[in-house]
Amino acid sequence: MRGGPGPLLAVVKDQRLAFLIVGGLNTAVGFGLFVGFQLLFDTVWHWEFAYFVTLTLSHILGVLFAFMMYRHLVFRVRGHVWLDLARFESVYLVSLGINYVALFVFVTLLGWPPIVAQLVILVITTLISWFGHKYFSFRRPSAAAPREEAE
Repeated sequence: MRGGPGPLLAVVKDQRLAFLIVGGLNTAVGFGLFVGFQLLFDTVWHWEFAYFVTLTLSHILGVLFAFMMYRHLVFRVRGHVWLDLARFESVYLVSLGINYVALFVFVTLLGWPPIVAQLVILVITTLISWFGHKYFSFRRPSAAAPREEAE
């Protein structure tokens, strides 16, 4: 990874801890979106599989929020915005696939409430995102010179 440390690292000093702090905020925002959409769709649709729509909408908004937070506060890289976003989303698509399957199992097969199931699934997807973002999304070749392209 090239470029200066994010502003949060000036205070926290440990990138893993900074990732966890921002990740906690992102998780709260993403879970809040999930809960909000789920409550809305439960009252409007009463559709058995509304949690899939809830997950999709909260995923899209949550990923965009998380991308900006990680890119500017933790991994502070410049240039390659669209490439970074595509790589970032590819990490989350792995988590999203696991999330869809796990939600189906917990909610449809085991009868758990969608919000409780999603809370449990967050533990697994958080671990996936740390390794994916650290070693893939915001990785820069070590020999490459820092680029000062416009973001």
